[in-house]
Amino acid sequence: MYNPTEFLRAAIPAAIEAGKAIMEIYARPTEDWEVERKNDNSPLTLADRKANVIIVDRLQATGLPILSEEGAHAPYDSRKDWTELFVVDPLDGTKEFIKRNGEFTVNIAYVVKGTPVGGVIYVPATHTLYFGMKGFGAFKVGDVTVAKNDEVQLIRSAARLPMETQRRNFVVVASRSHLSAETQAFIDALRKEHANVEILSAGSSLKICRVAEGSADVYPRLAPTMEWDTAAGDAIVRAAGMRVCDAATGKPLTYNKEDLHNPHFVVSK
Repeated sequence: MYNPTEFLRAAIPAAIEAGKAIMEIYARPTEDWEVERKNDNSPLTLADRKANVIIVDRLQATGLPILSEEGAHAPYDSRKDWTELFVVDPLDGTKEFIKRNGEFTVNIAYVVKGTPVGGVIYVPATHTLYFGMKGFGAFKVGDVTVAKNDEVQLIRSAARLPMETQRRNFVVVASRSHLSAETQAFIDALRKEHANVEILSAGSSLKICRVAEGSADVYPRLAPTMEWDTAAGDAIVRAAGMRVCDAATGKPLTYNKEDLHNPHFVVSK
């Protein structure tokens, strides 16, 4: 079995290197980002493609199969025999990238028999790194540049998640301006349980990270997502002692399914 520690040694440098390539393109807004539209009408840019090439090149050395949003998806008849794999979103939050608000991430997860056991999320615009491993815990590095490419120093500088916070409000991660009817009903129910409910907005997998780090209490995602959107964050949340559960059944999410869509889910403590 591929060791989760080995996963981090492969995935962290891959995510940071991909983030550098993304930021090189992000820093040139007047140049052609080669924006295309995929079959689901979501955007695809030069940054997505370059980040994917870097990550795949790095992870291929492990010998494990890779399921990436921007890669060729093997048929389920082949994938169903993958007991271990990487699930990758090389640029999560492409819409945020195009809007230039900095709220986009690089997501790499290690999945064993459908369960995410290792996760890395890198935020290139702020040099922030989140990572987690089953049995070892979840961590955050506020600025990876202080480690100067020293992996040991990087790990030592990490803060364990969740971090201590002092706040009075019960914080829900959701869109302030585009709440679905289901999400609004979920929040209305919380307001009956908690005196002060605050809505916190965030892009990409940062929404899951907000719960993992302790700056939010719950994140209901009652809208479509794909496995690569959540796998890394799911692993980090689980490593932090929290849950990502199917909103209908309360069961943990599973990965490398025949249908790569996630059910509606809730991230909570």
